[in-house]
Formats: sequence, C-alpha cells, structure tokens
Amino acid sequence: MSMDSLKATFFAECEDLLDALSEGLAAMSDGTADPETVNAIFRAVHSIKGSGGAFGLEDLVSFAHIYENVLDQIRAETLDVTPAVMKTVLRASDVLAALVEEAHAETGQQPEAMAAVKAELTALSSVGGASSESGLEDAFSFEALPFEAIELSDLGDLGDAGELTGDARYQITFKPERALYENSHDPVILFMALADLGDVVVECDTDALPVLADIDPAESYLSWTVTVSGDVSREEIGAVFEFVEGLCTLEIALEETETLPPVGDAVEPDGAVDAPITAAGPSEPAGKARQSAPQSKRPTLRVDPDRVDRLINTVGELIINQAVISQKVVASGIAQNSDLMADLDDYGFLARDIQEGVMAIRAQPVKPLFQRMARIAREAGDATGKDVNFVMEGEMTEIDKSLVERLTDPMTHLVRNAVDHGLETGDERRAAGKSSQGQLCLSAEHRSGHVMITVRDDGRGLNREKILAKAIERGLVAKDAKLSEAEIDNLLFAPGFSTAETVTNLSGRGVGMDVVLTEIQSMGGRIAISSEPGKGSEFSISLPLTLAVLDGMVVTVAGQTLVLPLSCIIETIRPRTGDIRPLGPNGHVLSIRGAFVPVVSLGAILGLDNSCVDPESSVLVHIQSGGANPVAVSVDDISDQRQVVMKSLEANYGAIPGVSAATILGDGKIALIVDPDAVSKMAIEADETPITFELEI
Repeated sequence: MSMDSLKATFFAECEDLLDALSEGLAAMSDGTADPETVNAIFRAVHSIKGSGGAFGLEDLVSFAHIYENVLDQIRAETLDVTPAVMKTVLRASDVLAALVEEAHAETGQQPEAMAAVKAELTALSSVGGASSESGLEDAFSFEALPFEAIELSDLGDLGDAGELTGDARYQITFKPERALYENSHDPVILFMALADLGDVVVECDTDALPVLADIDPAESYLSWTVTVSGDVSREEIGAVFEFVEGLCTLEIALEETETLPPVGDAVEPDGAVDAPITAAGPSEPAGKARQSAPQSKRPTLRVDPDRVDRLINTVGELIINQAVISQKVVASGIAQNSDLMADLDDYGFLARDIQEGVMAIRAQPVKPLFQRMARIAREAGDATGKDVNFVMEGEMTEIDKSLVERLTDPMTHLVRNAVDHGLETGDERRAAGKSSQGQLCLSAEHRSGHVMITVRDDGRGLNREKILAKAIERGLVAKDAKLSEAEIDNLLFAPGFSTAETVTNLSGRGVGMDVVLTEIQSMGGRIAISSEPGKGSEFSISLPLTLAVLDGMVVTVAGQTLVLPLSCIIETIRPRTGDIRPLGPNGHVLSIRGAFVPVVSLGAILGLDNSCVDPESSVLVHIQSGGANPVAVSVDDISDQRQVVMKSLEANYGAIPGVSAATILGDGKIALIVDPDAVSKMAIEADETPITFELEI
C-alpha cells in the first residue's frame, strides 16, 4: 500500500475516532458516562496520537500526549470532572480535531487556541498529580530505554500465576519491533487492555538484552509472554493488537482446557474493523472484567465514493431503461392484465428497490456534521464570551453524503450568527429574566420525502426595525415600502447585507447569509426564518434526501415536455369560472380558500411562448417556492407523475435560467426539470407576479 493510501486511511479512521470522542464527551457533559465511556475517549485520543506519530505529525502527537495524560487522570479518578475541567476537555477535543484538519490539508499551521488549551491541560495534569512531560506512556517512547519502565511491579495488578480461571486460555507471544516505540505505542497499555478481557499473567523475556555498552536506546530488545484466560475469544484479543499490526511479532495460541470454547470462537477474522481498539483503562476485578470489556464493532467496508457514484449512475440508467420498455409495451397495445405487463411491473418494483438500496449506501447520519457544529458553537462562544449550551436532536437522521459535505459551510454561518447575533450576553439574559446560559439547538428529521434541519436559539430574536432601516440605508428597498415580517426577514439573504456595527472575526463583513441561501438552493432545498422578539429565532432548511433521483410531475408547456419537482407542488387545479381574477394590465390571481395567489405563465417565463395565455383554459399547478409565498404556474397539460433521473446541464451543456437539470424520458426524449425558486424570482423581476398578499373573503 502506498504512503498516500495509508494517509487516506489514517484520516478516514481519524474521522471515526473523533466522532467517538465527541460522542463520549457529550455523555460526560450530560452526566450519562460510565467508566467504559471514559476509556473509549482515552482510546480515541491515544489511537490518533499513535497513528499521527507514524506520519511525523509532531504538533498532533505532542498535543494528544498532554490531552491523554489528563484523560488518564480522569479515568483513574485522580482528577475531578468539574465544569471548568469539562470545558477544557471539550476545548481540547476541538483543538485536536482542528489539528487533524490542518494535517489533512497540509497547511503546517497550528489552531489559534492550541497554545492556550495546551497550557490549561498542562495545569490540569499537574493538579491531577502528574506532569504532562512524564507518565507511564513516556517510558516507551523512542527517547527512552524500553525496558527501563517495565518492571514486574508495574504489571502486578494484571494477574498472578495460579489465579487463572475461566473457560479459555490463550498464550500470546509478543515481540515489539523498533518501529512500535517510534510510533509512540506502549506495551503496558496493550497489557491493560488484555486485562479488561480476562485474567492476565505477564512474563518479560530479557534474554536478548546485550551488555550495557552495546545497548542502542532506540532498539527493541524485550519480548513478553502473556497468558489470558476467561470468557474471551481470539477476535477480542486480536482487536487489542490490531493497531500495532506490522510493528511487532505476534502469536496467539489457544491452550487446550477442559472447558474449551467452540472452535468457531477461535477463528481469526478475515478483514479489519473500521476503528481498532488499541488501549484500555486500568484493570477491573475478575468479576467485572466482562462488564467493562469493549463491545465488538460491526465490521464496515470502506468504498471509494467514485465507485458508488458510478453504481448510482448505472442504476439511473436502469430506471430510464425500465421507463423506455414500459412505454414501448404500452404503445404496442398489449393488454394491461397480461403476464408481460405483470412481469414489467415486477421489473419496475425491482428497479426501484435497487435504486433505494444504492442510495442507502451513500446515506449517512447528520451526526458528524452536528458534532462539528458543536465545536463551531464552542469556538464562537469563547470568542464572544457567551456561555452556550449546545443541544442535538435527531442526529441519526440520514441524508445523502454529498449533501452532508455541502451543508458544512451554510451550517457554520448559521451557527456562528446564532451565537454572535442571536444569543445575548450573560448580563443581558439575566436582565431579561433568562438563564445566563444560552441555548442553541440543532435538530433533523425526515418529513415528506425531505430532511428538515433546524437551527434554533433562545436569544433576542430578529430586530426587524433595524433590518428594515439598514436595507433602506443601503438602497435595497424603497423608503416607503410596506413589507411583511417574512419579507423583512428575507432581507437577511440579500448580498452584502449585515446589521453588525463593527467587523469581527465572526461577522460584520456582509458575507455569509447570501452564501447560505445560494448553497441551499443549489442543493434543491429551501430555507425559512421564524423569529419572535425576546424569545429567539429559528432557521429551517428543507433538503431532498438525494440529488440523483427525484419524483416529478411531467407537464406540457407550448409543445415542450417539462418536469416539475413533486416536492414543491401543493396541488393541481382546473380553475372554474370566477376563480381567476384580473390584476393590473396583464396580471391574474387565483382565488383559493379565502386567499389570492399570483398566477404565472410558465411558458412565458421560460421563453417558450410569448403569446398571452388565458389562465382559465390552462391547468394550474400550485407550488411553494423556497423562501417566498406560493404561486400558481399555468401549464397546458399534465401527462404523468414518475421518478426521473437527474442529469446535470451545467456539466453537459450550460446553465439555463429557470431550469435546474434535465432527464431522459421513456420515449428517449430529453425533458428539462424546472427550478421553482428561479421561476418565482424571474416572474417577480419580469413583473409577471405582483406583490403577493392574502385576503380573507
């Protein structure tokens, strides 16, 4: 395997380890952590440190070393987890994640908070009774003699001869190589992890030690024989040593006993788990060993995203092929109740199942994104001096991986703005009768074929008077404009708009919210704002579950076949006499359930037909565009409702106003997929749509 492949694997594993770290720290914060959770947190940091050393990431290794010293004291209960300690530990995880990101980007830079957090960790380490530059771990770094710190007294708690009990007994021969110490691994930590699995006896072989004058301090001379007994399997023992594979000589032999476990339990696993366990906490009494043993992880398979994309494209072609065959069979006049039509229906169901299964491969929980936003919220809180309580809801909600990646920047802007602009300072909150700690909640849920992501705070809410005044000052709206609350809120998305009086690291440059809107709309999503003065604001993002396939309504306009996304359609209407009312010289509105909705000619907006179309003779499709009020688009006819495969126009042809993508229909023709948000904006700009309003009749 090349060095680039190894690095890619390292950073992929770091993502999983950082997720485990964040999850464990969240449990510690809310008081639900158990000793194994603390051990898992320590293991994550230790694993990142050990692998980082293999690639010469000195800053990462140095910081992780001090960090794990503090975590080691916490799990040994020599350092109390006070709110101040917990805050430092959380900030340290943020710095560690930032160091991994900097290493991945190869910037050579250090996070701004690294020096301050490192000093806090050093101080905590001293309070806990150990120096950050000492400890059991350092005895096995390449700067010291490996055998100097490995005394039998150090291993006395791991087990004594004659005390072995249990159902199985394994003898492990372990001989570290020089590279093991150079990568900052520690044999004693491995032995402690074995002690969590069962009763352990450790014997050190010093026969290979040369005379003192011939000793190379960086060389490895010692080997160990470890006997493990109890209700333990070979897989569990192998997992302990998995992260040092290739850095040592290792043999695991099962000794015959009267209560030998089934042979199947001793089979060596063919493959690697995604995040190996390399260390564990101090040993527990024999009766508790199995309770604290690490749970075996489900094996996972890493696949190149390009391969998944190719598979998705192939499935898309399969769906198109199924539509082509269906249309040809129907055109041939075959009876609907024939066996061929039944088989064709089965083919369609199978194609749909395959498509859903393939899309599930790309689906992943939004949890990693939310955990990253927790870090952003803490950084913003530290920068503004605000105490922020970050809450996650529905973090296991799944969405297409490509959407998760593209959501990072918009979500970062929203979270920073919520902390900087939304939440008040502690004094302001107390004066308003609130808790001094601000609440920031991120939630996600599936809703009608979409995923809804919400950023909600309990801060001061939007100051609409200030927003409108700033918009008038910048010439975005007329001085005498009468805007609704929703229209004022949407001014936040205007390019260059900002209400900040001063420029800070977080805000004030007028860059951010317009980028948020643009990025969300480019993903086929919508964003809405809800705010109540004094009680907080809520930004709701609605996104499709995937960008590859969509359910659409096939319509005909001026002889052309178009597709409207089904997610934006509220209803279809065949207007009756009196439902259409004139407004202005050319405008019309639709009267529906006590409200008036503007009518837009889809053909005229897209330049397909410049003639005046009578809305009463058309079919109206009532749609909800992102961030705006509903409109009714007039079409000539509705042909079908089907699932279509989206093909990028920009990559194959070029951008077309009012069109988001294209698809291939069953007859082989290309149909354009309408962008409802763009059509609504184009209608307003062309004065096709008057100012939207609602009236009670």
